[in-house]
Amino acid sequence: MRWMIYSTSGSSVTHTRRRRNGKQLLAILGVLVVAACAGDTEDAPIAVPATGLEAISAGGLAAAIGVLAHDSLEGRAPGTAGEDRTLRFLTNEFQQLGLVPGNGDSWTQDVPLVSITPGTDMVMEISGDGQSETLAYKTDFVATTEQVVDAIALDDSELVFVGYGIVAPEYGWNDYEGLDATGKTVVILVNDPGYVTQGSDLFTGRAMTYYGRWTYKYEEAARQGAAGALIVHRTGPAGYPWAVVENGWSGPQFGLEDAGDAPLLDVGGWITEERARGLFSRAGLDFDELDQGALSPDFRPVPLGTLTVSLPISNSLARSSSRNFLAVLPGAERPDEFVIYTAHYDHFGIDPSIEGDDKIYNGARDNASGTAGLLEVARGFVAAPGPPDRSIMFLAVTAEEQGLLGSKYYANHPVVPLDHTAAVVNMDGLITWGATHDITVVGHGNSELDDYAEWAASMQDRVVRPDPHVEKGFFYRSDHFEFAKKGVPAFYTHPGSDMVDGGAERGQSEFDEYVAERYHKPSDEVDGTWDLAGAVQELELYFMMGWRIANENSWPNWREGNEFRGARDAMMSADR
Repeated sequence: MRWMIYSTSGSSVTHTRRRRNGKQLLAILGVLVVAACAGDTEDAPIAVPATGLEAISAGGLAAAIGVLAHDSLEGRAPGTAGEDRTLRFLTNEFQQLGLVPGNGDSWTQDVPLVSITPGTDMVMEISGDGQSETLAYKTDFVATTEQVVDAIALDDSELVFVGYGIVAPEYGWNDYEGLDATGKTVVILVNDPGYVTQGSDLFTGRAMTYYGRWTYKYEEAARQGAAGALIVHRTGPAGYPWAVVENGWSGPQFGLEDAGDAPLLDVGGWITEERARGLFSRAGLDFDELDQGALSPDFRPVPLGTLTVSLPISNSLARSSSRNFLAVLPGAERPDEFVIYTAHYDHFGIDPSIEGDDKIYNGARDNASGTAGLLEVARGFVAAPGPPDRSIMFLAVTAEEQGLLGSKYYANHPVVPLDHTAAVVNMDGLITWGATHDITVVGHGNSELDDYAEWAASMQDRVVRPDPHVEKGFFYRSDHFEFAKKGVPAFYTHPGSDMVDGGAERGQSEFDEYVAERYHKPSDEVDGTWDLAGAVQELELYFMMGWRIANENSWPNWREGNEFRGARDAMMSADR
């Protein structure tokens, strides 16, 4: 049964639908939900309100994107007048829908930011055996600090190879076993062992786990007490060449003024594979042999002989303040339990150095579309005959483009306790080139939220497909990830690729064209040729998922063996 039909035309977006009587449609959906839920849960069957689905429209979505991506919002950079205008718009729209402020009597949560710009004159000195050599900044290594200080240094810090730098009890893996890392600088391989072997017997094979992300490696090194951590760059496992590291790790590095209680490294950086091999050779070690040895759970840390590293870093600090936006629809039965929808509203602002007349990063698809999607999903909940049992929060976060900082701040300073948060659904870049037969779930297989997505997709005559590029770790690159790290089940999609009009070939072509021509460029602007049929499909799927979760008594969880399962189990077993 395909009961949803959409179209767009010209510069104005229209929304048409094969309409059924509302009560008939609700009855049909109710029967389908009974079939989908039977045997899966002790909860009563959940009927999705047709009025909620009908309220989500391409016209409403297009109108909100048009406002958010307008030149007058100046690219929505954190801490700018464009941010102020964005927040005023969101406040007015959610207020008109009848929602209430999500942070006490405030619609916003302050997010203190800091920009740390390391000096370009830094030199890394490697000492040992009465010899010393220097490594050149950007050519041989890059480094920075998360500590908000004017100056910091590694001073004759012992170098120790710790394989992939992973502590994963669910895999029986501890690369730090037997090592007191206090004050030392650990040298770490990029990605995780499964990527190298491509076999499911190690971690998740080709699919990158959280343990493969460079962010995890620094976090774990800090938890172990290390002063510094250097990741050995390799283009294949990293997913990008050295030039990306060189450019991304030089210049201003944004962070949070208050990063919470987690320990921070003094110095985190990358070193080229060539230089790393030289250090291992100098220490009398065979890099390739140790590289292979690190693929075993029996691996143990190996000191790099008597080699030590010294690296002074001087910083320029610039502090600023931004805000997350929070709106809430209170639940009818359990208002202290929440389903959270997230989208980042920020983009890159204005770059006066760009040649030509267009210097504004409008960020129409990335992520005015997702932010506008929050409004449409909220419209769906408001249009339902009554509120769901659990409360719904719409969280528009700042500074995603600077490193998921708004969502990280919220996860470290949650307005709603994380053990009262049933699930997070994240919207980052809705499809703008038409309806699809499928939807791509990034991180498919991670959590029970997949079941909700498959159920909702079946209501649309669509199918869920896993991310075909699991080795690139897309699951760890948007705002839902900061909730996942804390244990909260989090859901994220990419557009489907099997287009209703044009099939998979057109779907891939459209996506590739967007990435090449508009992604993170001033040309990411509202386009009169957009077809928002697929975006409405996405939003209806998110609405159906959230409606079901918000009306069930159950708490979705991560799959057994997932790296986030332990954190969720721990928080849910504690007194709440």
